[in-house]
Amino acid sequence: MAADSALTNGADSQRLRWKYLDRILSRPGPFTDPDWEPGEAVIEGLSRAKILVIGAGGLGCEILKNLALSGFKDIHVIDMDTIDVSNLNRQFLFRHADVGKYKADVAARFVEKRVKGVKITPYCGKIQDKDEDYYMQFAMVVCGLDSIEARRWINATLVGLFNEEDPDSLKPLIDGGTEGFKGQARVVFPTMTSCIECQLDMHAPRAAVPLCTLATIPRQPQHCIEWAHIIAWEEERKDITLDTDDPEHITWLFQKALKRAQEFNISGVTYSMTQGVVKNIIPAIASTNAIVAASCCNEAFKLATNSNPFLGIPETDNYMMYTGDESIYTYTFQHIKKPDCPVCGNLAKNLEVDSKSTLQEFIDSLAERPEAQLKKPTIRTEAKSLYYQSPPALEEQTRPNLSKKLSELVSDGEEVAIQDPAFQIAFKFKLVFKK
Repeated sequence: MAADSALTNGADSQRLRWKYLDRILSRPGPFTDPDWEPGEAVIEGLSRAKILVIGAGGLGCEILKNLALSGFKDIHVIDMDTIDVSNLNRQFLFRHADVGKYKADVAARFVEKRVKGVKITPYCGKIQDKDEDYYMQFAMVVCGLDSIEARRWINATLVGLFNEEDPDSLKPLIDGGTEGFKGQARVVFPTMTSCIECQLDMHAPRAAVPLCTLATIPRQPQHCIEWAHIIAWEEERKDITLDTDDPEHITWLFQKALKRAQEFNISGVTYSMTQGVVKNIIPAIASTNAIVAASCCNEAFKLATNSNPFLGIPETDNYMMYTGDESIYTYTFQHIKKPDCPVCGNLAKNLEVDSKSTLQEFIDSLAERPEAQLKKPTIRTEAKSLYYQSPPALEEQTRPNLSKKLSELVSDGEEVAIQDPAFQIAFKFKLVFKK
């Protein structure tokens, strides 16, 4: 009896840690559905839910901590990166002794140690390493990625998983992203609501600065830095490979850029700006990560327990944007699903092109166009292959088409299928000639 009593008391005291959660899940609230039944079944369902977190960096650390403290007990995490010294100011699960180790491993062990009863399974590698069976085991996927390509890949994978005859194949995707003081959280129900590909034009690639501007008439401090990076280094130190982590190399670029800026009466060139431009660094701010991760985990909790309305219900808001550069502002809205989305739609997307452009010029433009962002495209029509990136034999066979005008290869309004090795699907576009 005494032993049984001690076990019961131990279990009760352990459960006290989750008192704040039990209060939410053991009684209805002002926004709960009238048919929702609180109690043990909901609490058990939350602890059994298997959830995948992609990314263990600035956002990922916050997400893992929040999920563990929100009652999720079975968490998996994927990240291919190792810990760098520069991560330590905001990725709080890591210490100086962890530098060089895999982020997923260290983050998993740290959270498991601090939140007893939580199991976190790390995978140190690429999301592309896993097959469909792997992703089918999860109730939902939460992304804390810094790559548009990776977002598009997992989005297309989850859309491809869905089978109308199998409700369990619907895997909600919760995506968070930050850039300086700005961030967003969104929920995607594959095939039912607007997916990440539908929203691609909201993440337009950064416009490249023409080389002639850098070489002749720089107008901004960044132009001077790019000139030092691209032109001056190649002219004066081409025998040395530029190492963007070497302070001596960055100092040399900074001094060159500063001198050029002074020649053109441009102010604002600093050492930290030089680092940021050369390494393409977007300042990561811990508070932005915390706010966006909290929003993502809030949506995961609501999805797993159905305790409150969540983002992404069809015909309702599915996108929350945040900005903190001038006070604090959030806005929630519905991003509309596009019928011509190449991933979740069933119509070819119109792509306006110049019929006089060559196929090579069209291919080059695909990387810069906000609605495409395809870097290594293979292009074919229903009748013929226009250009293959690989294998070498097909590339050589289709290479002569690169110098031909589009009007020689396709007709106005003709559909083409474009594949890119970064994605699993073929993108359908209708080439419409400019009038």
